[in-house]
Amino acid sequence: MLPATIWLLVFAVAPVVLLFAMSFWTSSIFGTEPDFTLENYKVVTEDPIYLLILLQTLRIAATVTLISLLVSYPIAYFLASLKGLSKTIFIIVLFLPFWSSYVVRTFVWLPMLGRNGLVNSFLMAIGVTDAPLDWLLYNEGATHIGLVYVYTLFMTLPIYLSLDRMDPNLIEAAADLGAGPIRTFFRVILPLSMPGVISGCVMVFLLGCGAYVTPQLLGGTTGIMFGNLIATQYTTTNNWALGAALSVVLILVVGLCLAIFGRRARISDIFIRT
Repeated sequence: MLPATIWLLVFAVAPVVLLFAMSFWTSSIFGTEPDFTLENYKVVTEDPIYLLILLQTLRIAATVTLISLLVSYPIAYFLASLKGLSKTIFIIVLFLPFWSSYVVRTFVWLPMLGRNGLVNSFLMAIGVTDAPLDWLLYNEGATHIGLVYVYTLFMTLPIYLSLDRMDPNLIEAAADLGAGPIRTFFRVILPLSMPGVISGCVMVFLLGCGAYVTPQLLGGTTGIMFGNLIATQYTTTNNWALGAALSVVLILVVGLCLAIFGRRARISDIFIRT
């Protein structure tokens, strides 16, 4: 146990402890100094922009989670219904886009949603619009599209694992007892796949709360999230102490959301079982 414990302490616990300590330091043009102060948290609580962006981040993460669920469940159900070589091929197709960089997969949406992009060219070609649509990119909607795309696998995979382990005889038994397809889905299939649904929802929500690259590239001024505010403190304003305070606030809020959710589902089941 010792090597694993040391690894967790050095690469998981220590960075969080340092981040928490730095949130009480002061930053200036000369660097960050370890002087204890509550000024950083005072700035976070007094400036309403931080609360607004935090609430927007939680809303976007929740919406992305819901959309991802609606998109991923049919995909997972389709994969679970396949057999043999066809299942292997479609699973590889599902994983194929994720073999490339996260940044590259996000950049793909720029030529697709831009003024001269694929979507505008198609709409103009079929006569839906006479001029390119500017609202397809650099807004909150584009952020939703990008996040749903990059997080689809994290929702589909646990749901697929739950459905794939389900005994098909249960569906046959439901049919023998007179249950139709809709009733079978809501009374048998959906309840048995709930561990995977819960796992996928929690994972996508947590990843969505910490998103940075996608809103930075696609969100513009209206689609930014809390991660972008944190990154700005480290890269632009060079206020590492305030950035650490913002990070601690995000960790605490997301942890609170997870704790509230944990009252209905055990955390161990979410991250370990599907």
